[in-house]
Amino acid sequence: MFTPQGPSLRELTVQALSSVEHGYDLLANKFDATPFRTSDRLLTAVADTLEELGPFGSGLDVCCGTGAGLDVLRSACAGRVTGVDFSTGMLTRARRAHPTATLVRADALALPFAPVFDLAVSFGAFGHFVPDAQRTLFTQVHAALRPGGTFAFPLPAPPLVGSRLYWTLWGFDAAMRVRNALWHPRFVMYYRTFRLPDVRARLEEAGFEVTLTPIESLGRRADGSPHCRLLVARKA
Repeated sequence: MFTPQGPSLRELTVQALSSVEHGYDLLANKFDATPFRTSDRLLTAVADTLEELGPFGSGLDVCCGTGAGLDVLRSACAGRVTGVDFSTGMLTRARRAHPTATLVRADALALPFAPVFDLAVSFGAFGHFVPDAQRTLFTQVHAALRPGGTFAFPLPAPPLVGSRLYWTLWGFDAAMRVRNALWHPRFVMYYRTFRLPDVRARLEEAGFEVTLTPIESLGRRADGSPHCRLLVARKA
């Protein structure tokens, strides 16, 4: 699937019928050859936008996976760079690619950190958190940041209602809900549970002050709105 180096259809099926943690352990060696990895174009655009908001000291990549976002932290942070993920397989790949980073195996809903970070980022992981879990996640990130610290992540514009992408994502979420109703362990991955108004309210409930910064290098839609924004949540 996707590329000759990517997973086969059978491998993806086995992953999808596993738990989230075990599924990523199975996919880890081929993850970077799939579209699930955050694109270099988006990572570079986020790094450039963060440069205008810094400088920062230490940085944390929440749900770091194979470590694609660690280079963003290196470009934005003068201090140590840390990644956290609960998949042993993904962290093994991250250690090979980023031997100087501090990598910690932990659940993002129970982060084992004191408030020592100045910047936290996350890429492509929020679909794994249903709304109630998002509240816990944001509270955990808030607790890991120093006063004045920043939690930043890209937030693409939603697909136009009725577009092919709109119906693709709707269909994927519907299929996942059926899968999780009929098969255990659950594999939590939804694309339509991370809407800006709700996310903003949950971040503010966790104690963040939220602003949005257009990522101009990714362009704008026909109506003039940006294709992607950087959501910047600051700990008071």
